[in-house]
Amino acid sequence: MVQSPCLVLKDKERIQPRAGRLDLLLQDAETSHRYEVEVQLGGTDESHIIRTIEYWDIERKRYPQYEHTAVIVAENITARFLNVIGLFNGMIPLVAIQMNALKFNDHVGLVFTKVLDQMTLGLVDEDEDVQETTDRSYWVNRGSQKTIEMCDQLLETVKSLDAELELKYNKFYIGLAKNGQPCNFVVFRPKKSFLRIEPRLAKSDETQEQLETAGLDVMDYDDRWGRYRIRLTPGDLKKQTEVITEVLTQAFNGANN
Repeated sequence: MVQSPCLVLKDKERIQPRAGRLDLLLQDAETSHRYEVEVQLGGTDESHIIRTIEYWDIERKRYPQYEHTAVIVAENITARFLNVIGLFNGMIPLVAIQMNALKFNDHVGLVFTKVLDQMTLGLVDEDEDVQETTDRSYWVNRGSQKTIEMCDQLLETVKSLDAELELKYNKFYIGLAKNGQPCNFVVFRPKKSFLRIEPRLAKSDETQEQLETAGLDVMDYDDRWGRYRIRLTPGDLKKQTEVITEVLTQAFNGANN
């Protein structure tokens, strides 16, 4: 019903403090992502929309180590309430699913149609230059000279795709820019002993297998931003140049299509 094919039922009719019961709590078996699901018969109404958001808010505050998405399932999601739900999307990760029962001879089947998907947010400075900028020395102190040099090596890799790309030093990450404009199909987060790179790519079994087969340290996929998160050491850049280059190329092509 939602993005991941690897969902497991974590709990049902989960008691909420002073707020009733959450119908279903689902969790992605491969990542730290949970889905708070409210199911109702008939058409969407105010009370169920409020409960959907309320249960999502309670769970995310109780378990902040997980990513959380609110899900409402109804037999009929009316145009009026679809507009209301749409107003929340972007501020609240929200999915709306319409459920229909179809009868064929003596059999009944259920058809689930996703009428509103969770909005994938872009980085702030992809649209406007409001990120607090820093400089190279800031990141050498925050990370290390070695991990900044790894950024330089990867910059040379992406410059083979577009010679006008350059590093842009922001407060929370090092991005890319072209002619002064952000071009963040990949961002870099230098640490003391390793460099985390975050290419924007759609989640796929093929990409996951490619990275893991290469022996790279792949962290949980970032569903909110649509990025893979990969920890690299200097040795990885030498041993897995081909795989890393291919992943960066895919992210570049995806951003320019």
